[in-house]
Amino acid sequence: MQDKLTIALSKGRILDETLPLLAAAGIEPGEDPEASRKLVLPTNDASVRLVIVRATDVPTYVEHGGADMGVAGKDVLLEYGGQGLYEPLDLGIARCRLMVAGEPGSETLRRPRVATKFVNIARRHFAGQGRQADLIKLYGSMELAPLVGLADLIVDLVDTGNTLRANGLEPLESIADISSRLVVNKASMKVKHRSINPFIGKLREAVRATAA
Repeated sequence: MQDKLTIALSKGRILDETLPLLAAAGIEPGEDPEASRKLVLPTNDASVRLVIVRATDVPTYVEHGGADMGVAGKDVLLEYGGQGLYEPLDLGIARCRLMVAGEPGSETLRRPRVATKFVNIARRHFAGQGRQADLIKLYGSMELAPLVGLADLIVDLVDTGNTLRANGLEPLESIADISSRLVVNKASMKVKHRSINPFIGKLREAVRATAA
């Protein structure tokens, strides 16, 4: 079936907040994605299936045709930097901010050591300020890096800021406001537009209804 659609999703907060929007657009998984061990899930619409992948892999699956569409945080998309994606819709979910954080005063260092998993974003941010930074790639517990002297600053997602404050750190600079976006493979948009465009329209209405 030429217009069968594959949507890439990742488990966690984004999935939890995406499922109600999909349901409002008429798409519901055949079983609970959080409980199932299956990586490919059918839905109540025989022409749509869901694939469950790592959050950071969603843009890769979509750009290279493993999925026609996907939902990914803007932080992941900025770090990925893919040109083979359309980004037609901001779903307005999983909101947070991407920030530079550290101990008060550490933002004035001329060449700071910066711990982050967003090395591409951090590199562009500091280069845009005309500053050099030594980047250290980490995958978790960013707040620990300044506490043990591994780094002067961190670049990380901030929601409430409570974890930063609990560890004596402060948000110092805002890089971007983050929310989750629908992304679409460029070739799929052309070949399967008769299925994709109505789906995007239904999802857009669901987003509007949620925001109202």
